[in-house]
Amino acid sequence: MKPGRISSALILLALMPAGCHRQAEEAPPPRANDAIVIEPQASLLTVPVDADISALGPALEREIPRTLWSIDETGLECLPSKKVKLAFVKLKTPKIKCDIVGEARRGPLRFTGTGREVVFTMPITAQVQARDIGGVLKRETANARAEARARVSLDMTPDWKLRGKVTITYRWIDSPHLDFLGRRIDLSKPADKKLAPIVAGLERQLGAELAKISVRPTIEKAWAAAFTSLELNHRNPPVWMRITPQEVQYGGYMLSGHRVQLRLGLKALTETFVGDRPADPAPTALPALRRMNGEAGRIAFFIPVIADYRELEPVLLKALVKRQQRPFVVSDLGTLHAEFRKATIYGTTGGRIAVGIELSVWGAKGYLKKSSGTVWLTAKPSNQPDSRKVEFTELHVGGGTDMVGSKLLLGFANAPELSATLADALGQNFEKDFQDLLGKIHRAIAEKRAGKLLIRAEVTEAHTGTIRAAGQGLYLPVRGSGIATVKLAE
Repeated sequence: MKPGRISSALILLALMPAGCHRQAEEAPPPRANDAIVIEPQASLLTVPVDADISALGPALEREIPRTLWSIDETGLECLPSKKVKLAFVKLKTPKIKCDIVGEARRGPLRFTGTGREVVFTMPITAQVQARDIGGVLKRETANARAEARARVSLDMTPDWKLRGKVTITYRWIDSPHLDFLGRRIDLSKPADKKLAPIVAGLERQLGAELAKISVRPTIEKAWAAAFTSLELNHRNPPVWMRITPQEVQYGGYMLSGHRVQLRLGLKALTETFVGDRPADPAPTALPALRRMNGEAGRIAFFIPVIADYRELEPVLLKALVKRQQRPFVVSDLGTLHAEFRKATIYGTTGGRIAVGIELSVWGAKGYLKKSSGTVWLTAKPSNQPDSRKVEFTELHVGGGTDMVGSKLLLGFANAPELSATLADALGQNFEKDFQDLLGKIHRAIAEKRAGKLLIRAEVTEAHTGTIRAAGQGLYLPVRGSGIATVKLAE
């Protein structure tokens, strides 16, 4: 940003309105010393926190025995009686009893996370024997395969601990059965009776192991690191945004493999400071979890476009010196020549600027003697919201100091010919400099490391407010917002 170029036109626009008869001031306008105060903005930044859940697999492997259950039961009803029509006679077959012996073993656990679910798969193989079948067959063996699957939906407790809602299902891939005298003997019912408590135990163990995974220390580190200040503009002027976290909101998670990424929203105040880097706010203890109600990942900022009066002075003087090469034609005064020697600009009271021009004026061919001194003008800058086109109102042209021939000097300063010439030569607005500023901010926060914090942001929207003159400079406020992610740096 080149503040001198930005606002030289704004100062000169103060000279545009036609003058009128005014009393000369005996002293320069008072200097204002009010600072530019920028109100804090509320931001809700996305803070992704990664947690490793790979320890769940080995923990469950240790807790769940390889042999899941065994069966050794006698006198079970393997086949119920059945009514059979033979010719014109209905007969009822006898019940067939048998003894059931067997066991089920599990294979290695497999688990992965995708989307919003952690899925555990436990393969089961079973070997079941039916012995002394109806007193006819001595022994028959059935091999079977089943699969138990646990689906875990994660959640977070108010004190930042993981918990899960576990849903267990199982199915027989190849259920245990025998064929006997053309009839099927289904052995899955006694197997189901044994498998049910195993499934319930798996659910309890999963919940216990999830509670052991500690994510709070990582969240605490991210919370403490967020109490920092971020540089938005390096110079002309230096601008800083100070971040003061207020609360952390929980907005869900995403799973990928053995890692879970928690979606957290860091609600913070973002304050803008012009000048030196402000002191970091003192970190506070991590507060209790709050549920996220809206969209996270939004950052708000309030940036001042400031034109330093001291840098505007040589720019204004250069324009005046260039213009003095040609004569001025002033109503009632005729053709005049002018010599501009110095320009003084500062903020005065009432949100106005004061412009002092040290000059000499004389008539062509010597018909008016040279008049010298400093002429003072004050004016109030104004613009429409979201417009970078600036005008000046409430113009006042006064006298000044060390004036000789004040009537000639004041008549010259009030001349519309002078103000129109200056406006045509230097009239411009803030638009290019506004776009340059947004580019600087975008580059500053596109990926910024602030201490242990890595901030990635994109400016998506910006609006300009109403310009005003302060003691520190001409100030055009820019309110912006964007998408932001804050992450604890590796």
